[in-house]
Amino acid sequence: MTGKVAEETLGYEQARDELIEVVRRLEAGGTTLEESLALWERGEELAKVCRRWLEGARARLDAALAEENSEDGDGDGDGE
Repeated sequence: MTGKVAEETLGYEQARDELIEVVRRLEAGGTTLEESLALWERGEELAKVCRRWLEGARARLDAALAEENSEDGDGDGDGE
């Protein structure tokens, strides 16, 4: 599974697990230059997928914390 479709459908855990496998195969060696390049490119795609998931999770967490802080405050924004 490669390309944009894979990037759009992979969950974080799936992308992470596949990335771990790609790294393992690259570190083990024994592949041709062409295979190594293909693995490297796939690893880059998977890293981007993981990064997007993590950035999305961070944004959701920040939004939830901001909402919680605004509910705890008095709403006037001066912090007093």
